[in-house]
Amino acid sequence: MAPIEAGAPADPELEAMFRARVHIGYSRTRCHPKMKPYIFGLRNTVEIFDLERVRDKLREAEAVMKTLGEKRAVVLWVATKPAVRAAVEKNAGELGMPYVTTRWPGGLMTNFSEIRKRLDHFDDLKAKRASGELARYTKKEQLVFADELARLERKFGGIVSLKKLPDAIVIVDPKEEITATREAKNVAITSVGIANVDCDPESVQHVVPANDSAASSVGYIVERLAAAYKAGAGVE
Repeated sequence: MAPIEAGAPADPELEAMFRARVHIGYSRTRCHPKMKPYIFGLRNTVEIFDLERVRDKLREAEAVMKTLGEKRAVVLWVATKPAVRAAVEKNAGELGMPYVTTRWPGGLMTNFSEIRKRLDHFDDLKAKRASGELARYTKKEQLVFADELARLERKFGGIVSLKKLPDAIVIVDPKEEITATREAKNVAITSVGIANVDCDPESVQHVVPANDSAASSVGYIVERLAAAYKAGAGVE
C-alpha cells in the first residue's frame, strides 16, 4: 500500500475503499491486540487499516456470501448504530433478507421459539388491522392496539419474515453488537463481521477489518457483500 501521506492509492479498488473511508480506525489506545496484523500505521494518533489486507479479507467474506447465495441461505443483517442503519436496511431489503437495526431482541438466536411466538402475535395484530377487525373495539382499546403495533414494528419489523433460525449473520461492529455476536456463536451459524480496530477479529468467523462507524465505509462493504450474495443466487 502507498504511504499514508501519499493520499489515495492508484489501484482503482483500493482507491474506492480509500474514498469510502474504509481505512479509518480509532485511536491506538482503543486498538485490540489481535487487530494489529491489519494496521498499516498511525495518522494524527488514529490507527489506519492496511487496505490491501482489508481487501483480502473482504474478498474472503464475498466468497462466503456467494456460497450462501448459491444455497439461497437466509442471512440476518445486524447494525444498530444510527449512522449505518440505512445502508444495512437498503441492502438487506433488496435481498429480501431479515435485519435488525434497532435494539437486538435478546434470545433471537438462543430462544428463537419464544421470539417466533411474539412475531406470530405481531402478524396476527397486523392481519386484524388490515381486515378492519380492530375497528370493532372501543377507541381506547384501538389506541392500545395502535401503540402495541408501533412498538412491535420498531422491535420486530425487520425480522417478521424470519420463520426459522437464519443460516448466517452479517454484523456491523461485533463489539457493539456483543449479544448478537455471542448468540450467533452459541448456535454455531456462519458469521461475517465488519470490525474496527477495537473489536476482537476472532469474535466472528469471517472478519472484514474496516471502519464500522462511517456510513460511507459500511455502505461500501455491505453493498459488496450483498452483490456477492446476488451473484451466487444468480439474480441482478
